[in-house]
Amino acid sequence: MKKIIYLLIAVISFSACENELELTSPSELTAAGFWDTEEGALTAHTGLYSNLRSSASTLWGLGELRSDIWGGRTYESPASVDFIESNITISTAPYGGWAGLYSNMHKLNDFLINLPNVSFNDESDKNHLMGQAYGLRALYYYTLLKTWGDVPIILEPIADINPEGISKPRSPQSEVMAQIKSDIAASLNAFGSDNSYWEGNRNFWSKAATLALKGDVYIWSGNLMGGGSADFTEAKTALQQIASLGVGLASSVDNLWGVANEGTNEFIFAIQYKRDEASNIYNSFTGRSTEINPQFNAAGESMSSFIIAGANRYGQSEKTILLLDDNNDARKDATFIRLYKNDNGGAGYPTYNEPNYFGSIFNKFLGRVDGSERIFENDVPFYRYADVLLLLAEAKNLLGEDPSGEINQIRQRAYGANYVAATHAYVNSTQTNNANAILNERYKEFIGEGKRWWDLRRAGDSFVINEVSFLNSGDEYKLLLPITTDMIGRNPLLEQTPGYTN
Repeated sequence: MKKIIYLLIAVISFSACENELELTSPSELTAAGFWDTEEGALTAHTGLYSNLRSSASTLWGLGELRSDIWGGRTYESPASVDFIESNITISTAPYGGWAGLYSNMHKLNDFLINLPNVSFNDESDKNHLMGQAYGLRALYYYTLLKTWGDVPIILEPIADINPEGISKPRSPQSEVMAQIKSDIAASLNAFGSDNSYWEGNRNFWSKAATLALKGDVYIWSGNLMGGGSADFTEAKTALQQIASLGVGLASSVDNLWGVANEGTNEFIFAIQYKRDEASNIYNSFTGRSTEINPQFNAAGESMSSFIIAGANRYGQSEKTILLLDDNNDARKDATFIRLYKNDNGGAGYPTYNEPNYFGSIFNKFLGRVDGSERIFENDVPFYRYADVLLLLAEAKNLLGEDPSGEINQIRQRAYGANYVAATHAYVNSTQTNNANAILNERYKEFIGEGKRWWDLRRAGDSFVINEVSFLNSGDEYKLLLPITTDMIGRNPLLEQTPGYTN
């Protein structure tokens, strides 16, 4: 919050300096004239995605670190250990200041308030931008609700820098969810029949992205907040529309990952990274050449020529290793490069061998090599069509319908020519068995994409407790994060998350 106040003061000071200099050119994006032109609005629009990209590591951490994916062997000092192991107290609570997400939303609020008053050469462009902004605000509030439960609802730009004007209490989850659904409806209304991608680019929010978010949100609301069948039906209807919007599964796992493939129609919305502009977070899932080059991969090949200058702060858990230990499933090698201390006489280690295992390199977002340098510029998907299919499977299962068709589309793509229906096809079973099968498939499919913790949470508390070894019965209160004492000190209207004591 202090940063926001400083920013406001800086903007006011900058505006005052411009008045003294009498700079009135309409191309100058001043605080006073920012919303006077289409040019200014488009610059503000670009800023929304810069803010989102700056929060990408936070969104990933909130959605994955507390799951069962990580916490395994690293060959450098591991990061986020307490968070991975759910050793969470008020004094050690991570992501203080609501993880900075309200800063992003203040800019969205400003955008949504001011954009309608700007004249555009093509008004349909303005509608598309409004649809994007409402969708992004729904995404942020959904993340806040999933992480903290009750959170303040702020829909206006900050106009009062007095503490009394910016302090708000936490609103009940029911009200936050109502706001999320309202923003989703506003987004879809703004998009209307416009199914296009802004500038033909999947790095901007779209109608397809809002529909994917709607499916996600309504399953959560239906399963965890009492919405029931009505919400599940809304989710199913939204998710079924997406296939007609220019998206589909990549033909194979090999055609899904890598910088050269990031234009795939499987990506619905992806955060963009480019050399000399921004790098993604996945260099921290690799390591240094001094540690990697002496090792061998699972095929027994030397890693001596592997180019890297990274870190190894996150290691896949043994549970994750064993889950992917299937040589017929292309996701095994596409997700991790397993490293071993020797080549086993040239035979390598086709299956996991713990005594000789050294560690792993995360392979999905491994960037590209340029000379002697590896550039981490993979675009990272936030929603892709595989996600839509498995969310649709969830909605169908919760409605008592057969989810096997969607599960098997993912399995067929994963196994490719190795797919044998009698062995690999899923057959509809009980609702609980189906839920576990969907979770298992999502586990394999979305490692490293910030999904697993939310997947377990959306399924229900018992699924989280059963799957995450660091949580036990009685720890359900830990599924929501506490707020820090510093946050309460700054905003005395805030009450602590239930279950945590000050």
